This record gives sequence, C-alpha cells and structure tokens, in this order.
Amino acid sequence: MSYLVKPEHLAAAVTGDIAVNESLPRTAVIGAGSSGITAAKALYAAGVPFDCFERGSAIGGNWLFANPNGQSACYDTLEINTSGPRMAFSDFPMPSDYPPYPRHDLVHAYFEKYVDHFGFRHKITFNTTVEDVSRDSGGGWLVRTSGPGGERTEKYAAVLVANGHHWDPKWPEPAYPGTFDGEQIHAHNYNSGDQLEGRDVVVVGAGNSAMDIAVEGSFRAKSVALSIRHGQWVLRKSLLGKPSDQVALPGWMPWWVTGLRLRIGALTSGSLRRYGLPTPPHKPGQSHPVQSDQIRTRIAAGKIAVHPGIERFDGDSVVFLDGSRAPADLIVWATGYKVSFPFLDPALVSAANNDLPLWKRTVHPELPGLFFIGLAQPVGAVMPVAEAQSAWVAEMLTGRYALPAGAEIRAQLTRDHERNKKQFYASPRHTMEVDFDHYLWDLGRERRRGQQRAATGGTAFPRHRDEPRSEGDGSKA
Repeated sequence: MSYLVKPEHLAAAVTGDIAVNESLPRTAVIGAGSSGITAAKALYAAGVPFDCFERGSAIGGNWLFANPNGQSACYDTLEINTSGPRMAFSDFPMPSDYPPYPRHDLVHAYFEKYVDHFGFRHKITFNTTVEDVSRDSGGGWLVRTSGPGGERTEKYAAVLVANGHHWDPKWPEPAYPGTFDGEQIHAHNYNSGDQLEGRDVVVVGAGNSAMDIAVEGSFRAKSVALSIRHGQWVLRKSLLGKPSDQVALPGWMPWWVTGLRLRIGALTSGSLRRYGLPTPPHKPGQSHPVQSDQIRTRIAAGKIAVHPGIERFDGDSVVFLDGSRAPADLIVWATGYKVSFPFLDPALVSAANNDLPLWKRTVHPELPGLFFIGLAQPVGAVMPVAEAQSAWVAEMLTGRYALPAGAEIRAQLTRDHERNKKQFYASPRHTMEVDFDHYLWDLGRERRRGQQRAATGGTAFPRHRDEPRSEGDGSKA
C-alpha cells in the first residue's frame, strides 16, 4: 500500500520527541480510537503536556475487529459508509490503492500508520481504564485510573473526552410482551455471519448495521425477517460508478442544499416501497443517511422478508404489528446506542435521551477545561470533525485562540442546537447530528475569530501547568 503524504506535510513526520512546553495546561485524553488519536496528535504537535489513556492494548477503537478493550462494534464485513477521501484526516490521505469504501481492517491499518507517521504512540498509556473524572476544588480536574500499576489519581487542567458513542448498546424499552425461546443479541455483539448460519433470524432496525446484518443473513441464515418500525431512505453507496458522497459542497451553503443533494441521491437510488419497506414520513436529508447497495436485490430475491414493528413474542416466533409472524431462534437488535460517560458523575454530565448540548459539539460552557471530541453524528465521517475539534482545543490550550464572552457562547449553543434539531426529525438518533461541510466551515470561521481575539489580548485558557497530585497505590510522586 502506498501512503501518499503531500510534500508540504512531510515536515510533520516525527523523527524524535517533540519538545513539551511545561508551562502549558497539563491535559488528559480519554480513549485512543479515531477521535482520541487525532486529539493526541494535535496536543503532541502543539507541545502540550498530556497523557492519553486507552483501556485496551491497541489503538483504533470501533475500527479494530475484536478490540481487546471489549468496546468495539466492528463485524467482519464492516466497511465505511463515507468514502475514503471524505473520511481521511486532512494531513494524512488514505492510500491511493484503497477501494472507495475501505473495509474495517484497512481503516485500522490507516490509523496505525497515522500514529506512527506523527510519532506519538509512546504518549498513549494502554491497558488503563479511566474510572472517574471529577472537578478539583482548587480548579482543574482529578482523573482516577486503574491499570497494571494499580490505581492512581492525578490532576489535569483539561480533559478531552474521546470515549466514543457506539459502545453502550440501547435495548428496546419497555420489553415486548410474550416469551421468546431463542437467543437475543444486540448488533454490538454481532461479529460474523457465522452467528447467523442456518438460523431463523429477525433483525430489528433500519440503520446501516441492520441493513448489513440482514444482507449477510440473506446468504447465511435459514430465513431473515427485517423488522422496520420507522421507514428510512436507503441510498446506494455508488452512483454512475463513483462514490455517491464525492460531491463536496461549500460549507457556507445552507442546509437545504445538502438536503437537496441527499434527495437526489434517494431518488436515483430508487424507492423501497415496492420492496415492502415503509415509506419514510420524512424527506431525505431529515435523517441520518442509511446506505446499502444490496438490500434491494436481496429482498427482491425473496431472501429477506420485510415486516413492520414487533407486537409480541410467541415462543419460537415473532408476531408483528400487521398480524404477520416469522419463525425465529435469533433476534438481532440493531437499535442504536446510548451516549454515556461511565467516568463522569451523572449529576455533573449526562445525556438524557442522548441529548447533550455543547458549543460547537465540543465545549461545555459550565465546565471549563472539559472538552468532548468526536461526540457528533455528522452527515459524513466523524474523523475530520474530531480532527478539527482537536486542533481547536490545542489552540485554546496554547493561547493561540481566545474564547468569546460566556453569554455569546451560550447564545450560539442554543441557536445551533435548535437549528440542528429542526433539520432532522425528532429522535435520540439525531440529537448530535451536524451537517459535515457546514460544521467544518463554521468551526474554521470561529477558530479564525478566536485567533484574532487572542492577538488583541482576549481571554485564553490559563497558561500555567498545574502540578500533578496523585493519591492511592502506585501514584506518581
């Protein structure tokens, strides 16, 4: 594989450790998935003193099949739903010989090369779980971790939360009536078509994972029933032989232009009504895109039976709302995930119904020094979003960026949050949704404004290093 790096970026390749500026705020990064590694890279390049904690023994998060950290939802046939060029980090293109939509193993290999190219792997502390993050009475944050050396608590001026939001399975509540004699798993625990082999399978959901699992089951299972309560527009990943997302729009354009592009994609992909799927009650662009190139042909071939929502269980079968039923000895709940932070007290930070308003999906205005990286669901890939957020936070910590007044932050947060909610139909699935191109354009504009404020003496993040304070067994002195 050839990793093409632009000449202007060759200087960024690290041959030795970058000098750390000990006067800058000491920072912790939680997680070494796709968001955590770009956060670590931004801090490393800026000379910010930091620790990155990863509970597993490897980087990659959700994109590492059978990740030792136990959190990955990756399955053997998983490939990205955003084309490689749109997913790649800005200063490290994906290999030129990658397919338009790379498999999970290629994506993980890309992340490995990214970490090694910029030379910060030694800054990641593996096999270490962040148990608790709490405010320190004297300012800053106390981070308690557990690992091979035991427990320790250290103080940081800033914490970047990059633990992902596709690891805490959301099960249906309340449970459906009746009894079911077979096995039930969440899509998070689906790893391979081997789990479907020769079985009567019911897949519940209408998102990307549900489509992938149903399609794989159509080749492996005895029977597949796809239960869809809420219709979705399912786009083809390729149109006229090219990735369907390669039309990049200027970020300053209003959302309706992006919506129009998605509507055209939906129309050219073809209606699903004649395949038995319910007509969505919303327009294309009012929900997170769902993509599948094979779902139509497998339904047309009679290999996937489409049903409405579940009414009840009946022993070895599932009864649906229209009175139809399907035999089942395995139910796969592709019903999404809960946004949760097990290391934060819910009284301090919680995301009820997956809703956690943040300024630019990054800054909590009431909790200085606590930042969230990659906690967004873009119409596009999260990696460039996390990269831009990380670079922005690094600018705050180094004093190159100055925040606006608190009242302005809160007003913008409310305005942006309400606008985003209006663009998508009401659902916990859309509480973090952003328009990829507009978000990056808007954040770039705010970064330039903040740099101007910093140049004229605006308020920046405190430029001091809080001395570490450790407690418990194995603590640093």
